[in-house]
Amino acid sequence: MKTAISVPDELFAQAEAEAGKQGVSRSELYQVALREYLKRRRDEDVTERINKYFEAHPEGEKLEQFSQLADDEFLRRIEW
Repeated sequence: MKTAISVPDELFAQAEAEAGKQGVSRSELYQVALREYLKRRRDEDVTERINKYFEAHPEGEKLEQFSQLADDEFLRRIEW
C-alpha cells in the first residue's frame, strides 16, 4: 500500500543517508523502522502485563499459571 507521510527535513535527510548506507530503498528503511517500532511496543505491552501480574502476586503465587501465559504469548508470536 502506498501512503504519504510528513517528516521533518532533518529526519528525512538522516533517513535518506541511512538508506543509502544500508543499500536499501527509502520505503524498505521505513518498513523496517515501523516493524521495529511495533515489535518494541508489543514487547513493552508484554513487560507491562508481567509487571502487573507480579504486583498483584508479590509472593509469587500461581507462578505456573504465569509461566503458561508467557509460553502461550511466545507461541502466538511464532510464524508457523
